[in-house]
Amino acid sequence: MAEIGKDVHGFKLGDEVFGRAVGALAELALSDEKHLAHKPSQLTFDLAASIPCAGVAALKGLRDKGQVREGHSVLINGASGGVGTFAVQIATALGASVTGVCSTTNLEFVRSIGAVDVVDYTNTDFTQLDTKYDVVLDLIGNRSLRHLRRALKPEGVLVIAGVGTGKWFGPVLRMLRAKVTSPFVRQQLRPLVANVSTADLNDVCSLYQEGLLAPIIDRTYSLIHAPDAVTYVGAGHARGKVVVVN
Repeated sequence: MAEIGKDVHGFKLGDEVFGRAVGALAELALSDEKHLAHKPSQLTFDLAASIPCAGVAALKGLRDKGQVREGHSVLINGASGGVGTFAVQIATALGASVTGVCSTTNLEFVRSIGAVDVVDYTNTDFTQLDTKYDVVLDLIGNRSLRHLRRALKPEGVLVIAGVGTGKWFGPVLRMLRAKVTSPFVRQQLRPLVANVSTADLNDVCSLYQEGLLAPIIDRTYSLIHAPDAVTYVGAGHARGKVVVVN
């Protein structure tokens, strides 16, 4: 930490921290104490940078929204992406049997991080399969709620991240639609909005320290090449996270 305010009590000047900040892709960033955590010494800054948004979103989506527990079957649509790679590992750590949906080139990769089964979306529509799941975590937004519900058990849980068609309103409308629909069906449809807290950051780090989770970094860019990083992420083919370093 380069500087702290007078009301900060959990950290001291010089502490190595990580978390969510106001703004991004800068040499210095401003953050609230409640969005930061102490960085474990064995966790590099590059790896730590990949955790706050993606790792916490996966944790909250599965543990809190999906209430995943041992013996559950979980399908993750978008298993090879930033949140998806965390989700596969976290669901596995929670004792679930994980099926990952990804492209042909990522099938073996998704297996390698814990999925017991994989579905190649380029030739198979997982919503049309006979297999039903306790929890479906949708990170892509390329299927309607009606189709996604086909993949659920009668009392399963569908967790929907803030993705979908439309630059701004599409994702919001999709989550609102899920919230409105949920009271009228047996299945639970739960939107996911992940706020980063110190406790959640520490929980993800605990999984890392126990050897149950390894952040996946596809590429690392220097700050001067940040536009290239944004372009690469925007193409939608990143495997795991993309990190920009100073």
